[in-house]
Amino acid sequence: MDLQLRGKTALVTGSTAGIGYAIAQALAAEGARVIVNGRGAATVEGVVQRLRATLGAQAQLVGCAADLGTPEGCAALTAQHPTLDILVNNLGIFEPKAFEAIGDEDWLRFFEVNVMSGVRLSRHYLPRMKGAGWGRIVFISSESALCPPAEMVHYGMTKTAQLAVARGMAETTTGTGVTVNSVLPGPTRTEGVEAFFATLAAEHGQSPEAFTQHFFAQARPTSILKRLIDPAEVAAVVAFVCSPQAAAMNGAAVRAEGGVVRCIG
Repeated sequence: MDLQLRGKTALVTGSTAGIGYAIAQALAAEGARVIVNGRGAATVEGVVQRLRATLGAQAQLVGCAADLGTPEGCAALTAQHPTLDILVNNLGIFEPKAFEAIGDEDWLRFFEVNVMSGVRLSRHYLPRMKGAGWGRIVFISSESALCPPAEMVHYGMTKTAQLAVARGMAETTTGTGVTVNSVLPGPTRTEGVEAFFATLAAEHGQSPEAFTQHFFAQARPTSILKRLIDPAEVAAVVAFVCSPQAAAMNGAAVRAEGGVVRCIG
């Protein structure tokens, strides 16, 4: 399927690793001009070069280093790239922590990075997309938005908040050619998750493979997939949602979580 993304400009926040990197690669492979984002200039440039080596010289890629967990970082990025066709709000942090140990500073930090980065960027780009008569905004949420995890309640809160923001924004796009959706991955084999699993496996005296099996048996027993999702599998869903082919999808929470969420809707 031709996703008709040639000539479109896309920003993928937090795209130097994990799901964000896979989304940037998928959109660039479809012919979009992709802005790669991370906090460090050297890291961003390294990822741009890595993607060019993977996709070929024809890939349209540009880097933009900015800390989007701050108002100043968002302002700097929007000043450098004032207009877009596609905004993928992927930036996010996670950290397992007992609820009783989550202080005010943790709640505020998670909200700033996971929610306000997308709010601030969307507030800038949404009216411009409406004026242009076309645009795509996608929030990368999580199955934790629907099934808040006991081990990181603050993270789950931000993922649920993203769904509310995206749905509310979608209500403002009537008849504009702009859509706002969320994609909900499940447990995914990102660098961060692999490092987290390796640490826990060592603490339990298990191999990473054995601990992964334990995780799905105990922590995510409802998973139908029973394995970590590959970032490229999530990226394929996001690329479709970003495309003109997905014009009928607006205000949707699209699940790509391996069947963890045990419901029909």
